[in-house]
Amino acid sequence: MSIAIPIVSILVLAGLAWLAGRALRSALCPICIGVAGTWLWMLVARFAGLPIDATMLAVLLGASAVGIAGQVESRFAQGRSLLLWKTLALPAGIVAAYGIVEERWGVAAAAAVALAVLSATFLRAPRLARADEEVVKNLEQQMKRCC
Repeated sequence: MSIAIPIVSILVLAGLAWLAGRALRSALCPICIGVAGTWLWMLVARFAGLPIDATMLAVLLGASAVGIAGQVESRFAQGRSLLLWKTLALPAGIVAAYGIVEERWGVAAAAAVALAVLSATFLRAPRLARADEEVVKNLEQQMKRCC
């Protein structure tokens, strides 16, 4: 398979997603949809027995792993470690991509579960420390006395 086919697919699907996003007034990421849609049809074609370049498939899955990590990261509460998130999430995403390309479904599923647990952990708002609670209460009292 030529590299041109996946690139054209990404561009076409991204263009369609962009048009759909404008029509629906939705915050769709056209590039994300173009890349994911391309590796999705490539997987389906591969399972149907067509010769699909595993290297290109792996590159696209890896790009989605990075994109998903970035999307999750953008929803973090203040005080979460972005470096720790990337250090844990990206290897798990790469393992999931590997499991998919190599059709090792147990590996892919375990990595997906790990990503879900990591995401839930990092998306949960951190508890305020006792000292922070006291600072907030003091500020609230000062604001009440202010006016």
